[in-house]
Amino acid sequence: MRLRLPLVLSAAALALSGCVVQNPNALPPLPPATATPVAPVVPGAAAQSSARLAINREMARRLPGANVAPYTDCVVNNATGAEMADIGRLSAAGSNISDAVAAVVARPATTQCIAGAASAARATA
Repeated sequence: MRLRLPLVLSAAALALSGCVVQNPNALPPLPPATATPVAPVVPGAAAQSSARLAINREMARRLPGANVAPYTDCVVNNATGAEMADIGRLSAAGSNISDAVAAVVARPATTQCIAGAASAARATA
């Protein structure tokens, strides 16, 4: 009787070992794509213009007396379509856009662009 229990447990373990996943690193198959891809947000011309004006005002507020057009271009060129739409929407609503502009200005590409524009402005002055 004592010998049967280990034998039964060993047989059960051996039988169940066939249920173990052979390749644990394999990924399950992807489900079929049913959702349509999301189109990027591209603001219309009016929203783009509104956002550009709002960014220009914000840059002029931060850099009084400076020609901020090149800095505004840097921000506009490095902002995503969604950010431009958001800035335009906030500006139209009369909300503060300084955080949205600061988020774009904080990016390395925007910072480099602004530094280059500032360097060019000093060279011509």
